[in-house]
Amino acid sequence: MKKVYASAAEALDGLLRDGMSIAAGGFGLCGIPELLIDALVDSGVKDVTIASNNCGVDGFGLGKLLDTRQIKKMISSYVGENAEFMRQYLSGELELEFNPQGTLAERMRAGGAGIPGFYTKTGVGTVIAEGKEHKDFNGETYILETGIVVDLAIVKAWKADTSGNLVFRKTARNFNVPAATCGRVCVAEVEEIVPVGSLDPDCIHLPGIYVHRIITGTHEKRIEQRTVREG
Repeated sequence: MKKVYASAAEALDGLLRDGMSIAAGGFGLCGIPELLIDALVDSGVKDVTIASNNCGVDGFGLGKLLDTRQIKKMISSYVGENAEFMRQYLSGELELEFNPQGTLAERMRAGGAGIPGFYTKTGVGTVIAEGKEHKDFNGETYILETGIVVDLAIVKAWKADTSGNLVFRKTARNFNVPAATCGRVCVAEVEEIVPVGSLDPDCIHLPGIYVHRIITGTHEKRIEQRTVREG
């Protein structure tokens, strides 16, 4: 099965449709699938629901899809650092489903593992719990959260072999692994593709069984908040 594609546009060919759902890896601007996001912008696909920790920043990352009004709904845990996100949400142009960060990661992981739902204490007594099933366990109240399964997952890794095994670099692993597993199809962009057998099996973070298409390219890797000490 061919997994390596020449470009982001080719890797997404035949996978996109209006109204689809997408899970995107990354945390802030760390480990985001920059090239695949740009290809989504160029495709013109619209009314998309995106599950991602956040929505990039103004003019970069998933924020580009906000600028072009291609996103209908975000399932996120953090909406700071993006004035356009806030503006669209407050004006009613963008639907938003808030999730605590750990809950969002677990919803993705559960969806990828075939688990339809799970109970958690996080969010009990807040707006997060509104409209959800409540259940007591050992005298404590929990709420039911459902697993997330999406049409497409887009992730960013450090290395891949040609069979799709992925290695992430340090904190860039973040949401990428659970996001990859919950997609019916997963497209990964990487910095380097190596032959099968080149990766130490003990260092593989995501097995190739989850990855359907791979691309490589040059990444900007913009820094979201640059903090330096005084000279």
